Amino acid sequence: MKKAFLILEDGTVFKGTSIGSDREVISEIVFNTSMTGYLEVLTDPSYAGQAVTMTYPLIGNYGICYDDMESERPWPDGFIVRELSRLPSNFRSTDTIQNFLSNYDIPGIAGIDTRALTKILREKGTMNGMITTKEYTDLSDILPRLKAYTTGKVVEKVTCKEKYVLPGDGPKVALLDLGAKRNIARSLNERGCEVTVYPALTSAEEIIAGNPDGIMLSNGPGDPKECASIIEEIRKLYETDIPIFAICLGHQLMALATGADTYKMKYGHRGGNHPVKDLTTGRVYISSQNHGYVVDTENLNPSIAVPAFRNVNDGTNEGLAYTGKNIFTVQFHPEACPGPQDSGYLFDRFMKMMEVTKNA
Repeated sequence: MKKAFLILEDGTVFKGTSIGSDREVISEIVFNTSMTGYLEVLTDPSYAGQAVTMTYPLIGNYGICYDDMESERPWPDGFIVRELSRLPSNFRSTDTIQNFLSNYDIPGIAGIDTRALTKILREKGTMNGMITTKEYTDLSDILPRLKAYTTGKVVEKVTCKEKYVLPGDGPKVALLDLGAKRNIARSLNERGCEVTVYPALTSAEEIIAGNPDGIMLSNGPGDPKECASIIEEIRKLYETDIPIFAICLGHQLMALATGADTYKMKYGHRGGNHPVKDLTTGRVYISSQNHGYVVDTENLNPSIAVPAFRNVNDGTNEGLAYTGKNIFTVQFHPEACPGPQDSGYLFDRFMKMMEVTKNA
């Protein structure tokens, strides 16, 4: 087996074995605490520009089932695991994770202490790193390259190339694809919605011209402030009376479009076990999350929006309700697959909002 190395920008080096492609890659190193759902993680467009560390020690044991993919291909720059299962056991499996990574030219490293790596990222914050099969004795040229890396404008990379329609006989929903997981459209489709999926750079005028009953802003990758032109279009959507529901990056962009601010978290929320509190009811839900940026509620204008959900672990904002508008947004993933499904009711709230608005 070929040796591989993970070099962090603070000079820490982990030694393991190469999995997937053996090309060299520099990326932002993040960690995900989910115990299952590695295929959904790999195919979540929100990971574009990042290399994902799985904290659960054994990955790949149920193989690859292509029906479970959240997009048409995997998006992370790299994949980091403690142990890669070589012999998957699952009647639905049609491939191994090793083949999957190789086929899509994604480099990875196995056999390192992922818990130790996660502790470094928690203590020092998210940092950049390199996955390589070359053994460098001198890091003086490498470290400046690592520090200089940025994810850049990744939304344009992951969005659909042209609009398409998922037929339904219920309300018409316009879904702005900022890097949407398939299960967002599927969750709407299952409730009878006709979903028209638009590329991220679509103008507000085109979306409004489609006469939708509601607008959905999806999840997506990168720093929300990189999406300046998209934010301008979302501001125009805000000015309409069309009901809007936004998830993750969509939530952040709506906040920026209405005068709020966002900031980068120390190490973000990525996993399937994050408790969020509904500030209206006081009820706590377990949620799936994947984000490194968060809305700053310190200077939030209550005449525009008020906090609707809060993270129970660290108190950060998890959702906003817009004052006098049919708009609500959440930082977590109510469409989560493989789970948890606790907050799926938010899609029903959106359905009700569209119905009330249409009948008003």
